[in-house]
Amino acid sequence: MTALPALGNDDDETNFIILDQGSTVDYYKSYGEPVIEASVTGDPELTRGETIDLKVKIANTGVIDGFKRLNANQRLINDSTEETVALAEMEEEEEATTAKDIEATLQSENKYIEVESTSNPQSVEELETGHTSTLSYTIKINSDTPAGDYELLLPVTYQYQANVKTVTADAINLGVTGVEFARVYETKNETLRIPISVKSGPKFEVINVSGSLVQGESKLINVTYKNTREEVAEDALARIIVMSPLSTEKSIVRLGDIGPGEEKTASFEISADKEALVKNYGINSEIKYVDEDGETSFSESMKVNIPLEATETKFSTTGIAIILIIVIALYQIINVHRKRNRNEENAPTDEKASGDENE
Repeated sequence: MTALPALGNDDDETNFIILDQGSTVDYYKSYGEPVIEASVTGDPELTRGETIDLKVKIANTGVIDGFKRLNANQRLINDSTEETVALAEMEEEEEATTAKDIEATLQSENKYIEVESTSNPQSVEELETGHTSTLSYTIKINSDTPAGDYELLLPVTYQYQANVKTVTADAINLGVTGVEFARVYETKNETLRIPISVKSGPKFEVINVSGSLVQGESKLINVTYKNTREEVAEDALARIIVMSPLSTEKSIVRLGDIGPGEEKTASFEISADKEALVKNYGINSEIKYVDEDGETSFSESMKVNIPLEATETKFSTTGIAIILIIVIALYQIINVHRKRNRNEENAPTDEKASGDENE
């Protein structure tokens, strides 16, 4: 605790003059101080993988438990007015439950939950008892955060009025005028705990991909998904997102319910352009499902890696037909030529002689 003596409510330099005991009278001591509490505004159940502005409400529930009349030096103030002055001091003591210059810094001791530094710290100038104020912090919940209950820490620093004394006429000798009360402030440091929870729910991973693509062809690709978390994903649908040079006519496949640790395989028919580059293609995939609250939810995007192979070199049907026609034509020509030569060799001798005489 650090004592900060101050006078009255003025903002001038007299607020920082420390008066000796002869310049003040302390009629009453109050029993009470601020009590700061903190809680999350709205639903404290958070979802994995989200970044949110967490609203933290701080409330001052401090009360004055009572007053104690002190043995003041009555000769410093005229007896006829002393009771009025003493009651006025007691009324000022009621401000002991007001917290001033509040500074609150949200902290996380868990590696899965991060508080962004840009939202720290938050401050409140003044918070009277019975009043509240809302602070806003940006936090990120890691997608691998186990479901369960967690605590965030909120170290809070503030000042409060620890005592009020009545200023006597002797304060004029110190150059202090127009001030009725000297106030003593103390600084209090405390750490509040804010409970939150991370919602349980399915989490999916691609554990196997079978099949490959071929330039200019449609191929069946099998993708196996696994639910690695503790809740059932009901009525699950697997979806892939393909872009040129790949395409598909059916990008969504129904998987049904997927329990914890269960695997389901979806088959997608994917076509590749004949000019597609031979390489591994990364296709985005996600699963749409109904969670335990009956709400439609989506998994994180998952990467499906599929290799694309070059097409095999083949003769087309037309090419084969043309080659056959050419071969047949060549065979016919050769066959006709052979027959002609054979006929000439087998011609009768008389025909040859007659042919010689005619010549």
